[in-house]
Amino acid sequence: MKEIELSAGTIAYEDTGEGPTLVLLHGLMMDASLWADVIADLSADHRCVAPTLPLGAHRQAMQADADLSLTGIARLAAEFLERLDLHDVTLVGNDTGGALVQLLMRDGDARVGRVVLASCDAFDNFPPGLTGKTLVLAGKLSPRMFGLFMQQMRIRMLRRSPLAFGWLTLRGDAATARWLRPVLTQPAIRRDAVRTLRAAAAGGAGSLLAAAEHLPGFDRRALVVWASGDRVMPPEHGRRLAGLLPRGELVEVDDSYTLIPLDRPARLAQLIREFTRASDAS
Repeated sequence: MKEIELSAGTIAYEDTGEGPTLVLLHGLMMDASLWADVIADLSADHRCVAPTLPLGAHRQAMQADADLSLTGIARLAAEFLERLDLHDVTLVGNDTGGALVQLLMRDGDARVGRVVLASCDAFDNFPPGLTGKTLVLAGKLSPRMFGLFMQQMRIRMLRRSPLAFGWLTLRGDAATARWLRPVLTQPAIRRDAVRTLRAAAAGGAGSLLAAAEHLPGFDRRALVVWASGDRVMPPEHGRRLAGLLPRGELVEVDDSYTLIPLDRPARLAQLIREFTRASDAS
């Protein structure tokens, strides 16, 4: 993993492969390894850049005055694109990462050439599902008590429950256990996580609803990939997003929950590759 110093603090990121540039964004309580299997496939003919954003599974704490709201983290992602001098990027987001993509679409970031939204927070679905609502409620605790609450997630049965990751992924339990380590072992990361969750609770839904109003003005190509059996991100939202985007197209994926990069990485990589090739040809 490489590192870059941004205004909010040090961000770790993976940067591998050559070809059209993909920037892949993860969700709350996750890190860049969400995309590991997708990157292993796509890096054969794409440059794959995946930052670990300060969403609760990062390894280095952010500065005390860092804006850890969804809008603030979206601005951090835009700063990341600028600092790496990335252009004509295919911006890919899953789960809360897709919410960040929508905020960058709203802001009209010129470095973004096209987007992929994969089973993500949208419209009024924030915090999403039992998992999101449980996290936001837990975020009201002090960092110490939040850490004690999260210690329960060491138990696989609880980690696989609908209150945790059980409705987010069919096959990715090893990854979810790994993502919990920083918040379980580092007090500074627990403080960041609580700040993020409180800020998200205060303004997340409003930010997404405002972003949705700008989607019809996004004039670049967009691919919406949705898990047809998603129990956290309503499939109707995927159809609605694709319908709002002037150049949007929808593909539904079976045998997957929200975290398609974990459950169906080969299928997602295939769809992204076909999308970027079609963009190059158009």
